[in-house]
Amino acid sequence: MILYYSDYFCVVSKLKLLSKYLKYRIKSGNEHNIHSPYLFRFYLDVIKDETPFYIYDDIESIRSKLLMTDLEITIEDHGAGSKVNTSNKRRIKDITKNTVKAPKYGQLLFRLVNHLKPATVLELGTSLGVSTLYLAGASKKMKVTTVEGCPSTSKVAQINFDKIGFENIDLFNDNFDHFLPDYLSKTKTLDFVFFDGNHQKEATINYFNWCVEKAQPHTVFVFDDIHWSSGMTEAWEEIKKHPKITSTIDLFFMGIVFFNTDLSKEDFVLKF
Repeated sequence: MILYYSDYFCVVSKLKLLSKYLKYRIKSGNEHNIHSPYLFRFYLDVIKDETPFYIYDDIESIRSKLLMTDLEITIEDHGAGSKVNTSNKRRIKDITKNTVKAPKYGQLLFRLVNHLKPATVLELGTSLGVSTLYLAGASKKMKVTTVEGCPSTSKVAQINFDKIGFENIDLFNDNFDHFLPDYLSKTKTLDFVFFDGNHQKEATINYFNWCVEKAQPHTVFVFDDIHWSSGMTEAWEEIKKHPKITSTIDLFFMGIVFFNTDLSKEDFVLKF
């Protein structure tokens, strides 16, 4: 068997990620490690909740159809790229399998917004729209603004939004560096932001620094793939030190940031 460089890189990356995950499992705690009454209830009632909300089935039916779609599209990647496929031609079923949020994490996003009840949600990185559907499914009154740099995946995402009938989603096909300054200049405060686009250290920190200016005590930021690479871990560690942030929760594949001034300055690594 011939092992090409891209295959070797993928194997090595997966082994490194697995090693990080095993260390996380050993290090991570649970509700007994949380001293804050608010975060104690938050962990049990939101993060660990296993209630099968009805909207889950509707969204997972969209995922199932995507996993059966052989259509090939051209990808314009404005971020760190894929560790699985280096080609700009990818089948929708492969994108869904390799990059779309797993049900466990999509459903966590739903529970977060369902609990926090933000008036607005900003998502940086739409992909095929599955995570967007979980964010938007919590309330028809909530406005979800989602940004995707790739035209092809944006089109697929919009088809999925139309299929499920959600009308509270505004999808923008734009580069984050172009979109964010204009959007933030017209936005008084940010309620909830999901950072899931450019998985590079510098870009992640830049987008955080732009958005943090609009953060208030009620604001919550969620970062995806905080241990996807050494650069993303470094970005997460730097973000945690920001003086405006009070508490953070590291769930390995996601990081949650609070600005609530009633909370103590603490960083938790919790099992999920």
